Amino acid sequence: MLALTISDLVTRDDPVEVVERKGLGHPDTICDALAETLSRNLCREYRQRFGRILHHNVDKALLCGGRSSPAFGGGSVVAPIDIYLAGRATSGIANEAIPIEEIAIEGSRSWLRSNLHALDVGRHVRIHPLIRSGSQDLRDLFSRDDRTALANDTSFATGYAPASALESLVLAVERHLNGRDRWHDHPAWGEDVKVMGVRHDQSVRLTVACAMIGLHVAHADDYLAEKSALGETVRELARRHGFHECDIGVNTADDERSGMFYLTVTGTSAEAGDDGQVGRGNRVNGLITPCRPMSLEAAAGKNPATHVGKIYNVLAQRIAEDIVNSVPGVEATNCVMVSRIGDPVNRPSVLHVKVATHKELAVAEISQQVASVAEDHLNRLPSLIDEFVDRTVTVF
Repeated sequence: MLALTISDLVTRDDPVEVVERKGLGHPDTICDALAETLSRNLCREYRQRFGRILHHNVDKALLCGGRSSPAFGGGSVVAPIDIYLAGRATSGIANEAIPIEEIAIEGSRSWLRSNLHALDVGRHVRIHPLIRSGSQDLRDLFSRDDRTALANDTSFATGYAPASALESLVLAVERHLNGRDRWHDHPAWGEDVKVMGVRHDQSVRLTVACAMIGLHVAHADDYLAEKSALGETVRELARRHGFHECDIGVNTADDERSGMFYLTVTGTSAEAGDDGQVGRGNRVNGLITPCRPMSLEAAAGKNPATHVGKIYNVLAQRIAEDIVNSVPGVEATNCVMVSRIGDPVNRPSVLHVKVATHKELAVAEISQQVASVAEDHLNRLPSLIDEFVDRTVTVF
């Protein structure tokens, strides 16, 4: 029987809201992306060779920034970026070995080439795979029951819906900036974009950091023109999301008088200014939202079959969104899920759904519909595994 609790969610308009997103080229996001890419590629290799996903958790990655000398019109990377991919993975069955290091290196290089248009992967990055076999107890737990996946961790997850207007805007800004044709539409804009949105009552401020690429800006006036164009793009997006009066700052640490600008060679601060790590960036909804329920779980790189730290965070978010979208009278939902190691993944030890309804509607009147939504998502867990492997669901 599903251990489901449904209760009232008390909502209020907080005077302050803070929302952040780290973009594709941020060192933390790079680590998330490479860990998730490795997990996905391992899943595909396991399925191709053995017909099923084998035990792995490759959710540890560290990016150690390099050294660079950026300059208008060019610049150079003096010391490369070092990326360490660590975790546990099944390296083979019987006499059939899996080329895990090769999968890790080639998958990482492919992602970097596809997503960072000014980075020369061959010269600017070194990949260090440090993947070992998992412990016997967790490998046994992974394969103990062929019919039911068993949770390989005791963990909690959260989700909420709907997104606020500011949350939608912050997400849209980064996705728009990094969703353009980066080779032809403002190639000076690097992928290391970070957006911070702060609302005080009705007053909204957006602070956007974007690593500019020296090769595509000949001098300071070019840089300032690109910076201005980026600001206007963000302002237009803010208008589309209903924020007609919005204070927008771009690369606010620049100092024109001293000639200090956010200039890079590769379009990411990883070349010299910042390091990165899995789990320090966006949650599975793509945002960092300290004013909302939020798990600290690092979802990227965890296996999609039994690791509830990954599965439940996506599931909790989907349950919350589906309840808001499909149950009449529901205005907002929070969802919390807790697993117990060794229990079936589709039977969480705690599933607590809080709902805010129209004033005339009692929670008891919709409890059956809410329970039905939650049960349906739990029953469809096998299809969620395919979504992870096929990258139709993201975790950062």
